[in-house]
Formats: sequence, structure tokens, C-alpha cells
Amino acid sequence: MAEQKPNRSTPTSVAGEVEAGLWAQLRVIGNIYWISPVRNRLILLILGVFAIIIVTSAGQVLLNRWNVPFYDALSRRDFSAFVDQLMVFFAIASVLLVLNVAQTWLNQMARLKLREGLTRDLVGEWLQPRRAFKLSNSGPIGVNPDQRLHEDARHLAEMSTDLGFGLLQASILLISFVGVLWTFSSGFVFNVAGYSFSIPGYMVWAAFLYAGIASWISWLVGRRLIHLNADRYQKESELRFSLMRVNEHIDAISLYRGEADENRRLGFDIDRLLGAIRLLVTALTQLTWVTSGYGWITIVAPILVAAPVYFAGNLSFGGLMAAIGAFNQVHDALKWFVNNFGAIADWRATLLRVTSFRQAVQATDLMNSVDQRIKFTETDSNQIVLESLKITAPRATVRLKEKKAIVKEGERVLITSEAGIDRTLLFRAIAGLWPWGAGTVSLPANTSILYMPRSPYFPPGSLRGAMSYPQGEEAFSDEQLVSALHELGLTRLESMLDFRARWDRELSDDEQQSLAFARLKLHEPSWVVIDEALDAMEPAAHERVMKVLRNHLAKSTVVHIGREDKDEKLFAKVLHFVSDPSGHGLENEGIEGV
Repeated sequence: MAEQKPNRSTPTSVAGEVEAGLWAQLRVIGNIYWISPVRNRLILLILGVFAIIIVTSAGQVLLNRWNVPFYDALSRRDFSAFVDQLMVFFAIASVLLVLNVAQTWLNQMARLKLREGLTRDLVGEWLQPRRAFKLSNSGPIGVNPDQRLHEDARHLAEMSTDLGFGLLQASILLISFVGVLWTFSSGFVFNVAGYSFSIPGYMVWAAFLYAGIASWISWLVGRRLIHLNADRYQKESELRFSLMRVNEHIDAISLYRGEADENRRLGFDIDRLLGAIRLLVTALTQLTWVTSGYGWITIVAPILVAAPVYFAGNLSFGGLMAAIGAFNQVHDALKWFVNNFGAIADWRATLLRVTSFRQAVQATDLMNSVDQRIKFTETDSNQIVLESLKITAPRATVRLKEKKAIVKEGERVLITSEAGIDRTLLFRAIAGLWPWGAGTVSLPANTSILYMPRSPYFPPGSLRGAMSYPQGEEAFSDEQLVSALHELGLTRLESMLDFRARWDRELSDDEQQSLAFARLKLHEPSWVVIDEALDAMEPAAHERVMKVLRNHLAKSTVVHIGREDKDEKLFAKVLHFVSDPSGHGLENEGIEGV
């Protein structure tokens, strides 16, 4: 039950995931953080990491220069110089250690803020009025949103931090050591078959060529990982949803002795997940041939590149070690793509899932997939008007038998139907949740309507909070709460106002409905639309509810969509919901997921 004004935005249908390129996806993420409350804190953390990486790179350049006097002292067997250089090493290493610790803390805090900003934004967008319902009826992207809101958001925030700062550090190291490596290889002349030529900074070009070839091969071999990872995450979410479904209904499954059947169903989900993982394993194995082979060759590559200069006598042994160190730094920066290709593919897959989910959530306010839709309007007269109302169901069309039905203020109206018709569709259409069909639904302007679904909702927490929902716990006094419980036959709960529980599990079906009507009594709405909530109640509970509607809500307009009760005189007007043989279902409209 929720008290709200109807949403007049055009309802939508989203058939599948929103496709977008990398730059469009990055713009989506950038916009999220630009308007996020964590923006300023995140900028400070990123600037802090940037400053530490700069200082760390300077320290590593000093450490590389330290190679020359240290290894030259070793080659001369100069023990005094050797000890002096050890002291220099420990000083540089101590500073780098402090910087590494500080960078780790800043990285983790940035990861935390990235996740906070992303998760809060996704949840906020998802829970805009009516969006979550529309998305749940809009195809594959609306299935299992918890996976995208929780696991995908966490994964994207963590991987963005690791990959982003890793790329930043690699770029700064590259800038820092390219000049060093260029200096070591400058002025060297190659002599080949009687010809002499020089390549300025040839060791730099060798590093670029070596890393470029490896990156290109890695991309060719590993590009399938993006879609394979996305498919794997989808299968993971489907299995988790199936496990949750079984757990929620385990009592009924046990009573029917349906464990074997559920085990079979779960086995299908497990098989699909394992199949997706097998494809991923194959692709990762193929990529490992490239990355590992490249890693082994890298052990000797810098020595081979620097050897001509060393054997020509242009480098001392210390200079050779410094050149190898500089080559490795440049090469490590350039091979960032190769080393992280698997992680980049995983990140791209997660980025696609998160951004497409956010775009689809927002698109529910804009997209229009069906030509014929119910028109929702507001009327200045204090009444509900249903005119020529037809509702397109998944496999049929149903309609209100009365061409123009008017519910005036203070009336008690029952809307009943033929057997086999889903009356909840009419409830959803009046509430503005189901847009598919034709005709007009006009609701009173500047008046809030309280809608009571067939299955009542109680948020987890205290009984006081469940009865006050969606208002705060302080909305009603203890006396009001106790009085409502007493009126609806829930006397045993009067001492449990501050007891916290999942009330949908603590209470029987009848008690849940009675508690929902106790909440209705507290809120005393002017207009109430009820979806079959009275039909399955026990006679004693049903009579208590009727007493509340007659006495405490005597001035409220009540519309009940349900079965006709010949003995009940509360509803003076009866409308009829019937099938429409001339219509067809949404499946014929080509609408997925509804």
C-alpha cells in the first residue's frame, strides 16, 4: 500500500539492453560523478594519488641512476663506495616505502568513494516513482536488477580504481624514463655489412615496437573476453535469482516434495553458467599464451637491446644495468595494456552492464514502443472517470464493459469480472502502472489516492514503521497505533510496536491483510483503490475490515476490484471487467518482457 499521486509521465517499454560505444559509456559514468555528493572528495583523492605517483616516479629515476655508481663500485671491488651506495639505497627505498603505503590508502579510499557515488546514483535512479515497475516489465535488462545495483557496481568501482591509477602510474613512468633511455642509446653507430648508420634513441623505439606488437596480438586474441564476461555475469545473476526463489518458497516446495524438480531446474541454471565459464576459460587460456610468452622473452629483451652499446664499449657495466633498468621501466609502462588485457575486458563488460542499466532506467520515462496507449489525465471535478477503457494484456485484451464509468466522491464501487480475467491489470491501469491499451483514465487533480495491492508490502523494521509506511515512525502516536490494531483484531501485536522483524514472514496471510487495513485506518485517505485484498479473508477478519470502512472511513471514496459478494451491501455501484474478443495481446505487438 502506498499513498501517492499518479505519475503522468508516458509509460515505456524497454525491449533489451541499450547499446552504446565506449566514449558514450564513459560520459554516462562521468555525469554520474559530476553530480554526485562525493565529487569533491573524490577529486581530492585523485589529486593526492597523482602527486604521490609523481614523487614516486622521481624516486624511481633516482634509484635507476643509483645503479651506475653501485654496479661500478662492484666492478671495481671498491668496498667503501659500495657501502656508501647501500646507504643511499636505503634512504631512497625508505621514502618510496612511505609513498607506497600512502598510495595504497588513497587507492582504497578512492575505490570506496567510487562505489558510494555509483551505487547511490543507480539506486536513486531505479527508485524514481514507477521506474522500477516499468523496468521489471521491459525485457531482459529489467531482470535481476540487484546484480547490477550491487555486484556490478562494486566490481566496476574496484576495477576502475585499479586500472585507472595503474594507467596513470604507467604513463608517468613512461614520461619519466623515456628521456633516460634515450640518453643511454644516443650517438651509437651501427655497423652492418660495411655500412654505418645511427638511430637516435634506438632503445626507446625498440621498447615501443616490442610492446606495440605484444599489445596488438593481445587485442586480437583477447577481444572476445568482453562479451564472454558480460554473458558470464548474466548467467551468475540468473542462478542467484533461482536460488533466492527456491529459498523464498522452500516451505511450499517441501510440502509438494518438489526438491528433485527444483534440483533439476537449478541444474539447468548451473549448466548454463558453467558453459559460459568454460568459454571464458578457453579465451583466457589463449590469451595466456601471449602474455606469458611475452613475459618470458622480456627477461632477456632489454639485455639484447642494450648489448650492442655495451659491447661497443660505450657503456660501463653500471651503465648497462642502468640502461636495462630504464628499458624495463619504459617497457613496463608500455606493456600495461598487455598485462591488464583480461582485466580491461572484464571492466568493459561490467561498464556495459552498468551504463546500459542506468540508460534503460532513465529511458523508461522517454521510450514509446506501442502506438495505442491508455491516456492518463487529471480532472478538475472530484471524481474518477474511466472512458472506453481497454487494457492490452500479454495474450489478450480486456475492457471495462461500461463505456463511461464515473466514480464520484464518497461512493463505494465494486469492479468485478468474468472468471479467468486478471483483475490486477485494471488496478495497475488506474494507478498509472500499466500503459498498454486504449481509452482514458481521469483522476481527480490535487488529490492523493491510496492504492492497496493484493499482496500487502511491509518494509523490514519495527511494527511501528510498518504501520506508518510510507510516512516516518513518528507519524502516529502509540494510542493511534494500538487502537488500529485493536479494531482489526490484532490485539496480540499491541506490545510489539518496537519489535523489528520481517512482517511478511511473522504474520499469517489474514494477519497481513488485517495489518494493511489497520494502516489504511491510520492514514484515513480520501480515495482508496483496493486490488482483491478483501476476497480471501476469513469471515471474522472480513467483517472487521468492513466495519472500519463503514465507520472510520465513512467519507472516503472506495473502489474495490474483486469478487462480488451478494451478502455485502457496502458497495452500492458495480462495474464489470470483461474480455474483448476483437483484441489481441502484447505478444502480437512485438513487446518483450511484459
